[in-house]
Amino acid sequence: MSIESILVFLVVGAVAGWLAGQIVKGHGFGLVGNIVVGIVGAFIAGWLLPMVGLAIGGGIVAAIINALIGAVILLVLIGLIKRA
Repeated sequence: MSIESILVFLVVGAVAGWLAGQIVKGHGFGLVGNIVVGIVGAFIAGWLLPMVGLAIGGGIVAAIINALIGAVILLVLIGLIKRA
């Protein structure tokens, strides 16, 4: 992986984390925490979505959507664990 691809991955995760924090109200961790959740969510989406056969496409917008799905899943799971 080159430095440019790592930076793009971090930016995509940051945008997805911020968007997920806006979507899942009440389970956010602030701006920095949501960015971290977005980056972790991008990893989750990159692993989970192809396993279930969900492919949105290529490009930066598709990467943000995939990472957003992973980040929302992660925020909901964290919210359920915190509530229990």
